[in-house]
Amino acid sequence: MSEQNDSDAIRHWWRTSIIDMEPGKIAFRGQPIEELIGNVSFPQMIWLMVAGGMPSKDEARLFEAALVAGVDHGPQAPSIAAARMAATCGVGLNNAMATAVNMLGDVHGGAGEQCAELYYGIAAKMDDGQGLDDAVKTGLDDWRAKYGKIVSGFGHRFHKPVDPRAPRLMELVRQAASAGTVSGRFAEIGEAVQAELGVQRGGRAIAMNIDGATAVIFCELGFPAPLSRGLFCLSRSVGALAHAWEQMNQGGRNKGPMPPKYLPLYEPKSDLE
Repeated sequence: MSEQNDSDAIRHWWRTSIIDMEPGKIAFRGQPIEELIGNVSFPQMIWLMVAGGMPSKDEARLFEAALVAGVDHGPQAPSIAAARMAATCGVGLNNAMATAVNMLGDVHGGAGEQCAELYYGIAAKMDDGQGLDDAVKTGLDDWRAKYGKIVSGFGHRFHKPVDPRAPRLMELVRQAASAGTVSGRFAEIGEAVQAELGVQRGGRAIAMNIDGATAVIFCELGFPAPLSRGLFCLSRSVGALAHAWEQMNQGGRNKGPMPPKYLPLYEPKSDLE
């Protein structure tokens, strides 16, 4: 292979439309870094990097609201508890933050991806001619056939029947829809799912939680469902950083999930099992 072919093979090993970097030059999505610094917000920068374009200021404000809403939920949240425990084990802040992010799975924090998938599935049924109510019912049936009875994005172990984050986020979505920034379609779908789940629970209200509300926003803004998880990870990383740093300053070594005087219940394995 010629030297030119070797050079081409090396350059084509990684292909990216995200960054154009060479000595003395850094450009993101074609925009020089020196023109971005001081002129765009961090949410706008996230959007540029992930989606490839620059959001409007109104889109960026709605996007930012979703990011702000998910930053923390206290040490009882598995991700934050994990960050604080990691911080007592002598690791660095980056390790503690990574521990937290690795806790964001289908049940905790990552549920927004599944909820966005549900919303997009209902929207597709509506595009095929189903009305909203029928699309929600069949969408929930399809969901449960795939994932089980618990619907991601709805219900909360602490906040019953209202998660205080969701109504404010939905209010902002409605305002954005009135201004023409978003369609409002996924707000309607999310609220219809919440209402149907209440009916199915015998009239008992159920909270739309942070995953359900941020999924509405991410769908309204056109982000594919898997990005809901990644974007929530960015948000919750802020809380993980704050708690890990606080724990490091408080001190303590190898803290577990409960005080030392409390021990887990030991249950001998039954011979009948």
